[in-house]
Amino acid sequence: MTQLGRLYPMLDSVTLPDNLPYTQVSTWELQFLYLVGRHVLTGDDRIVELGSGGGGSTYALALGLHESPVFDAKTGRLHAYDFFRVGKGTFATEKFFTGGTKPADDNSFLDDFKSRLEPFLPFLEIHAGDLWQTSDPDDHSPVEFLHIDIAKTARVFRCVSERFLTRLRPGSVVLHQDFAGPRLPWLHYSTGALLPYIEIAGPPVRSTLAFEVTRPIPEEVLTAITEDSFPYERKLELISAVQERIDRDHTGGIPFRSVLELAKAYVAHYDGRHRQAWSIARRLTGDEYLARTRADHFKQLRTAYDKEGSPLAKLVRRAVGR
Repeated sequence: MTQLGRLYPMLDSVTLPDNLPYTQVSTWELQFLYLVGRHVLTGDDRIVELGSGGGGSTYALALGLHESPVFDAKTGRLHAYDFFRVGKGTFATEKFFTGGTKPADDNSFLDDFKSRLEPFLPFLEIHAGDLWQTSDPDDHSPVEFLHIDIAKTARVFRCVSERFLTRLRPGSVVLHQDFAGPRLPWLHYSTGALLPYIEIAGPPVRSTLAFEVTRPIPEEVLTAITEDSFPYERKLELISAVQERIDRDHTGGIPFRSVLELAKAYVAHYDGRHRQAWSIARRLTGDEYLARTRADHFKQLRTAYDKEGSPLAKLVRRAVGR
């Protein structure tokens, strides 16, 4: 069992402050972040949070570090990356502002974030802006901890992989917060590619999959992840490998094997294989969890399939020149 696996029995014992900053992360995930900071991390290498949002997850992690017997706030640093503003492409909400709505003349909630995290500012290093601009391509220092809640697009995940996954070492801890998101299949097949070199801590903590690196990751594997060079069929195989390792989340509420099957549909969708995508998704429409929480996903995939049309319809269009 990894050191992360030993945290699960401790989840129910964690009491976090009632006035925690607004966050879209569940209470269980916040408790897990606190426990990682309190009992696992040392601060000897980089501690990185990608996608700090309004500060709730940052606060929970920083509180754990603050109460850790081994983390030295004089030398250790928690690096927080985010746009820290609302607007197109940021995936941020106006609830990240202290008043719950964006001021008329300001898109940035950076000052609100700093105010909420004030107790931890001495060891908090904030990187505000586009990750491609705020991360250093020449920084190859080892990363002890990586919380990924920012890889909402393939473009951003390439940056995450190129500039952070390449700095993982045996003992490094990774938390994928969006692992229950079928529209982000790069999280799933990249994890499949990493399986020989990691140990999954246990069931996902709600939407978060936690794992620890146990063997050096070969450069060619990291390159394939960064360049997204896996063939279509290989991506499906890699997701299937992850399905063999995880079932439901630790509360029993999220059926990850079904979620990952829907992620395969998005692999097909992004590859322009809309018929295959809907073929995969259609079989999942009877899943209670997916029907309740991912109706918009099914609609998107069905719409793309309808626009593409059946093979017979394609032949007819070609025959009439339309």
